[in-house]
Amino acid sequence: MLLPTSASIVIALMMGIAGVFYVLWQLKQVFAYDQGNEVMQNIGKAIQEGASAFLGREYRVIAIFVAIVATVICIFLQWQTAFCFVVGAIASAGAGYLGMYVAVRANTRTAAAASRGLHEGLRVAFGSGSIMGMSVVSFSLIGMTLLYLIFSGDPNQLVYITGFGFGASGIALFARVGGGIYTKAADVGADLVGKVEKGIPEDDPRNPAVIADNVGDNVGDVAGMGADLFESYSGSIIAAATLGAALGKNETVAFIGLPFLVAAVGVVSSLFGVYMVIGKERDESELASLIANNTLSSKAIYFLSKYVSKINENASLEDLLTALRRSVWGASVVILGLSLLAVLLSGLHLNYWLVILTGLVAGNAIAYATEYFTSYTEKPTLAIAKATQTGAATTIIQGFAVGMMSTALPVLITAFAILISIWLGFKADGTLAAGLYAVALAGVGMLSTLGVTLATDAYGPVADNAGGIAEMSHLPKEVRQRTDALDSLGNTTAATGKGFAIGSAVLTALALIAAYVTAAKIQNLDILGPTMLPGLLIGAMMPYLFSALTMMAVGKAAHEIVLEVRRQFHEIPGLMEGTGQPDYKTCVGISTESALREMILPGALAVVVPIVVGHVLGKEALAGLLVGTLLSGFLLAVMMANAGGAWDNAKKYIETGEYGGKGSESHKAAVVGDTVGDPFKDTSGPSLNILIKLMTIVSLVFATSFGSGWLSF
Repeated sequence: MLLPTSASIVIALMMGIAGVFYVLWQLKQVFAYDQGNEVMQNIGKAIQEGASAFLGREYRVIAIFVAIVATVICIFLQWQTAFCFVVGAIASAGAGYLGMYVAVRANTRTAAAASRGLHEGLRVAFGSGSIMGMSVVSFSLIGMTLLYLIFSGDPNQLVYITGFGFGASGIALFARVGGGIYTKAADVGADLVGKVEKGIPEDDPRNPAVIADNVGDNVGDVAGMGADLFESYSGSIIAAATLGAALGKNETVAFIGLPFLVAAVGVVSSLFGVYMVIGKERDESELASLIANNTLSSKAIYFLSKYVSKINENASLEDLLTALRRSVWGASVVILGLSLLAVLLSGLHLNYWLVILTGLVAGNAIAYATEYFTSYTEKPTLAIAKATQTGAATTIIQGFAVGMMSTALPVLITAFAILISIWLGFKADGTLAAGLYAVALAGVGMLSTLGVTLATDAYGPVADNAGGIAEMSHLPKEVRQRTDALDSLGNTTAATGKGFAIGSAVLTALALIAAYVTAAKIQNLDILGPTMLPGLLIGAMMPYLFSALTMMAVGKAAHEIVLEVRRQFHEIPGLMEGTGQPDYKTCVGISTESALREMILPGALAVVVPIVVGHVLGKEALAGLLVGTLLSGFLLAVMMANAGGAWDNAKKYIETGEYGGKGSESHKAAVVGDTVGDPFKDTSGPSLNILIKLMTIVSLVFATSFGSGWLSF
């Protein structure tokens, strides 16, 4: 072994700190842009106040959950695990809050920048997204590496650090569910009354739910998404390190250090990818000047001029998409080179570098498949748009069919990645345990460029809000067209981001299940055993029960919003004519109360069910529960995310003027499809990724407390 594990941990810690410095620098860059006119600033302030109020109340509720669970862990397990649990919860909540804080201040700045040009609008929005991406990876790395160093020398140090992943998962679930209920209740309510009943445009200031809708974009699609991917990123590293520690080889410490080292070099590659989008543009005269002054070598200048994004004011949507894709691909190329160095320095078999390559390729392949099924330039979404001509029913039928069909490719890609990873690990070290470690490492590889992939996802809600602000403040038509272009691009990149999240969730959950089986000292799993099959059935049911609860929660909250918006249009004089003033605060209050009330039961089930099954039916039944949840949750999450994205983009395709355009019967049918798809893609679907991993990591944390069960045979 060339590089001690302690050195790998320290390198990861230093790169996490470097990421924080980038976040601080980029904060200064984003906040330097102007916020537009007074009307825009007032609208932005209302969104800021609503988002801060909701997250403040949500985090107070979550704090009670954290305190209760930490106490239980402290009493029944170890105080060290409880401490790590609290640290993980704080770090996850901090990353989500920072993302929201920046997003609600970047949206007015993006709208103002878009009035000057498309490129400047992208620069501000993507800059804010990169803050979210880099804060997630930096906070995660700093938290886990510091805990590793604090408990250095303790043989249970990795057992304790699983508590960090548990804390991150708990926050992620509540943030995703609570934020998802909030944003989709407001969005569905605003659409059903505003677009369908009143025929007014999206983000029209006359709509009383429009501010609640804009607030929801930030608390659900930014804060919730940040906590979600924080948990995925942390869980993948913890799973790999835990399985590495169980290998029992002379190189065990190297197996522990490698996932941290890969994550560390991933920070470098992500910064490179971000620079490819928002790096300073250089024209030919400036390049010549730099060469003449020997500021940079001619080769370096050539490299910059060829690879750094050069988006001009006449850039098309395809140009923007190409720039964002190039940033992710560029980061992937860099991580492959640096991870090869990491494997060599760790003294491990080169097969583990091929495993990282497998994870990266699988992640990009799933992202591409997701993009194909959700983009309105492709056949699946175009088929949904065509179905709108015969009404809402055929629109829903076609959307469901597209969502179900879209599960095939991600499943085959993931299955292939698992098989290749296990084979490579087995060939490297001759054991199945090494193969399972390789699966976990593939998950780390898939998420290694999270700093930039999350940036391409997180900027979308900022552009969406910027469009709403442009509409409400009556900016020129071309400004809204630019923000709509950025928003449409954001929908595509968000869909690919969900593909990464789903794929990594499966790999990470599988690795965590393997770690649980090892920690619980389960020797054999008989699929026909008396408790195994009931465990499988209960596990397969859990994603459906969970999704039903979250879908009904959105439906209940949206119903209240619809009634309130109808009341205001009926009772406030001159509201439809534009002379009356809508009551935005009431709609914000309804969404807030509904989200906080309805997120409790789904969140509690994810924690309580594994513990109950483990104690009542036994540790083997719990393994079955986890496998069942993984299988059905994976398929349901893909179906919901892709069906929702396809319905949304089918509506956007019609809004370009096809099939009668806005206000047509086809458009009304598409809006109905979109409102069904909203909770699919932004509430229930993304939450299933967290459910899968939260249940596995709860089981891993409490593994040593489970026995044969009260109902054992």
